[in-house]
Amino acid sequence: MSDQNNTMAIDIEDELKSSFLDYAMSVIVARALPDVRDGLKPVHRRIVYTLHDLNLTPEKKYRKCAKICGDVSGNYHPHGESIIYPSLVRMAQDFAMRYPLVKGQGNFGSIDGDPPAAMRYTEAKMTKLTQELLLNIEKNTVDFVPNYDDTRHEPVVLPTVIPNLLINGSSGIAVGMATNIPPHNIGEIIDALIHLIDNPQATIMDLLNFVTGPDFPTGGIIQGREGFIKAYHTGRGSIVMLANASIEKVTKTGRERIIVTEIPYQVNKTNLITAIANHVKNKKIEGIADLRDESDREGLRIVIDLKKNENPHVVLNNLHKYTQMRQSFGITLLALDGGEPKLMNLKSMLVAFINHRIEVVTRRTQFELDNSLRRAHILEGYKKALAFIDEVIELIKTSQSVSDAQQKLIARFEFSEIQAKAILELRLQRLTGLEQEKIEQEYLRLIKEINRLQAILDSQSLLMEVIKEELLKIRENYNDPRKSVIVADVEEIELEDLIAEEDMVIFVTHEGYIKRNSLSLYRSQHRKGQGITGIIPKEGDFVERLFIASTHDYILIFTNKGRIHWLKVHQIPQVGRTSKGKAIVNLLEFGPHEKVTTLFPVRNFSDGTYLIMATKMGVIKKTALVAYSNPRSGGIIALNLDEGDELISVSMTDGYKDIFIATRNGLAIKFDEENVRSIGRVGRGVKGIKLSPDDFVIGMEVIDQNSSILTVTENGYGKRTSQDQYRKQGRGGRGIINIRTSERNGQVVGILQVNEGDNVILITHDGKLIRFFISEESLRLIGRATQGVLLQALQPSDKVVAAAKLFDENHED
Repeated sequence: MSDQNNTMAIDIEDELKSSFLDYAMSVIVARALPDVRDGLKPVHRRIVYTLHDLNLTPEKKYRKCAKICGDVSGNYHPHGESIIYPSLVRMAQDFAMRYPLVKGQGNFGSIDGDPPAAMRYTEAKMTKLTQELLLNIEKNTVDFVPNYDDTRHEPVVLPTVIPNLLINGSSGIAVGMATNIPPHNIGEIIDALIHLIDNPQATIMDLLNFVTGPDFPTGGIIQGREGFIKAYHTGRGSIVMLANASIEKVTKTGRERIIVTEIPYQVNKTNLITAIANHVKNKKIEGIADLRDESDREGLRIVIDLKKNENPHVVLNNLHKYTQMRQSFGITLLALDGGEPKLMNLKSMLVAFINHRIEVVTRRTQFELDNSLRRAHILEGYKKALAFIDEVIELIKTSQSVSDAQQKLIARFEFSEIQAKAILELRLQRLTGLEQEKIEQEYLRLIKEINRLQAILDSQSLLMEVIKEELLKIRENYNDPRKSVIVADVEEIELEDLIAEEDMVIFVTHEGYIKRNSLSLYRSQHRKGQGITGIIPKEGDFVERLFIASTHDYILIFTNKGRIHWLKVHQIPQVGRTSKGKAIVNLLEFGPHEKVTTLFPVRNFSDGTYLIMATKMGVIKKTALVAYSNPRSGGIIALNLDEGDELISVSMTDGYKDIFIATRNGLAIKFDEENVRSIGRVGRGVKGIKLSPDDFVIGMEVIDQNSSILTVTENGYGKRTSQDQYRKQGRGGRGIINIRTSERNGQVVGILQVNEGDNVILITHDGKLIRFFISEESLRLIGRATQGVLLQALQPSDKVVAAAKLFDENHED
């Protein structure tokens, strides 16, 4: 019965809420988040204060970390040594802290991820900067509270002169919230603080004239300003960090190498090198011949040797894409302000630090004023006693006890108890003339000091001047150059300014390899020649696409999925004349089972220009070119395809031309482009030609006036026919005979619209290439329904697979 009376019913839901809230607030306030004033979490603050307890200043000897961690755990931090030593180690690592707060002796780990030695082997003490965190702590500048077992007191916050939260940053995961504050340059932050003191109404954009951006201890490159500017305004943002890499040419071999001297913040060097090696082994990154770590005491150095004729920019782009040489840093400016977690912006964090300095300097000034007043009061008693020294001595001699003498001095000369006590403790040597003069000088100095201290307390402007002077002194003593470089976004960099404009021959193989070579490598030859080798594909592969484009052109890459990707010609690897090139999947982000079906060069995306697209099953579509002007990493939809269909050809037009479509079985149709209305980017299109079951489209051309059509067959034959020979038909018809597909000719492999003086390239399955000019003497115009003439002599097992036309330098395309 008694037990029942003592039992109290508790709702489990309410109890869980209450208990979890208590736990969450304990984690947030007592463990995971830094204080906006000194930038320290409790464990770091207790480590620093323990160094102060042990008097481990920079000029003193080191002490064992086991002793330091033991004192932190035993005196202040009740959460165990398992977190104390790792925290102390991180405070000593120059690759983890922008401005280390602990000076370590021994193995404190490395950027390779090597663990530190056990705490019984390592030693530590303060750095000079750490003393600035503790400056004037003995002058009642901050509040103290009892430690966890009420045996001693610890500071609630440190009276720091340095804006530690911003210069060293912080990271932590609490319950339901997290913080990730990047480090900054101390000189920049102090300049911003001084500007804010002088201009309290300054905006965040004003402060950005002083704060360039984050500054990481490992250096590296910060790509773009938008991410951290957003974080400075809203408290959240994201920045991209790049390894600092340079490209060098090896004089002896002529090959190039990539030298990495700085890596993104918090990236493990060993893991980075391992990841690069694995990607090379798995052929996700190609072109790397050797990889080694040449880092030493002088600094970090990773050497990546490239294979001969590799494009180092493409390799570097792949390293950025697939490894931690490119790393994101999510910024969350969350800290404790007044004991509450707050998401802050740059200005509010600086204001909070200034307010902390105002409180610290005010309390320190009041403490010094009180001491000065107390000392001046005693000196006034000395002066008064010296004026009546004989009488004072006589009174003391005739007194029965110290307390009796004290009471008589108070009664006779109206001394205070403090003055009377000090007079009784006065040494006889202070009665000499010299000592009396010193008392007078000390008193005058104290009066000046009292006036100065009182003026500071009475004037806000003088108080702020004191804060500014102390910040400027910190800047003078600790300022250093930035380590991280900030560059423009990729979209803002005009790489073409660094690349000479040159015509290139672009090869694409059936299995998706691509390369470029200078057009000058291929000299003109006469028709019927054997040609030179333009590419040696790997066994089972063959060249499927070939065209000419400038290094400054875009390559619009269309895939079997009906998507379009963008690539600059200069981003395509330029390799040896017979090399197979690089897999396109290493240059772009393709989806599963996605492969290239056609490619198209374009210089710019202008209004009034259209893309005409033809598919294998005879569908044709017209869309404004500007609809494809916004590149995305994964590509965008170019057109919707029917099942089993694929994109065959793409051309540009002004909207008023004739369209010519040819099929593999030697048929062709010509119709007015106005019969094809322009539709949106994701539309399917309309029927361009009606096909028989065994036929499919092999090419499409947008017809120019007075041009002719060159048709090429797989057995090396072809013919040139004036486009006037093809009458216009209605869109969607069966077409008319274009060339006789006899046993001699074989099937049609390509068509080209050509004019007198044009230059044409043919290439075969085995990689043989021939280049010749179009002229009446070398290839005269003949009728439409003929078999044509021999264009390229072939080996019995070889077949022509592609044809391309070289444009004049001034050609409008």
